[in-house]
Amino acid sequence: MFSLNRLYANCILPDGNDYTFWGKGVSQGHSDAIRRVEGVKNGKQYTIPVESALESVRNGENPELTTRQKHTRECFVVLEEGADPAKVEAEIKNMPNYFADYDTTVHFISEEELQRDHSGIPHGGFVLRSGKTGWNGENKHIIEYSLKLDSNPEFTSSVLCAYARAAYRLSSEGQSGCKTVFDIAPAYLSAQSGEEIRAHLL
Repeated sequence: MFSLNRLYANCILPDGNDYTFWGKGVSQGHSDAIRRVEGVKNGKQYTIPVESALESVRNGENPELTTRQKHTRECFVVLEEGADPAKVEAEIKNMPNYFADYDTTVHFISEEELQRDHSGIPHGGFVLRSGKTGWNGENKHIIEYSLKLDSNPEFTSSVLCAYARAAYRLSSEGQSGCKTVFDIAPAYLSAQSGEEIRAHLL
């Protein structure tokens, strides 16, 4: 969904900049990385957009943002009995490719707290395109698309169902071969007919 919206925004505002912010939500890959640390019994990690960076983009300031300036990472960790919390925290915060490039906070909690407060897999984020039009680029425009998901896996399955519908329609027309989301016309995704789409959504 983010890729599609980046493409549409780039087509409409060719003179501009793309920004993608993830979260607030659970990163399953980063959560798995936490659980691989020695001394960790269980854990969840949340990716959180930096609000000031997001507002700067929304204001049309076109900032150049580093990895650290765009997102923070918040970890909720259940320790194995006898594990050293300082050692575990240091290993998480300094983990290359996962946490070293971010401001990371580590909270140590009980298994009961983790199950009670962090058992879901929410996610979301924002895709923005900041662009200019006019002879001298005098007019600014912002395109923003956002997702706020209670269940990232359930939302993803809904996307897959829509593309399975498109694959069936393409096959019925005799089309085959590898395609990306960019190659699929929106009408192929809908459970409605072309007539219904034109009557109610256009």
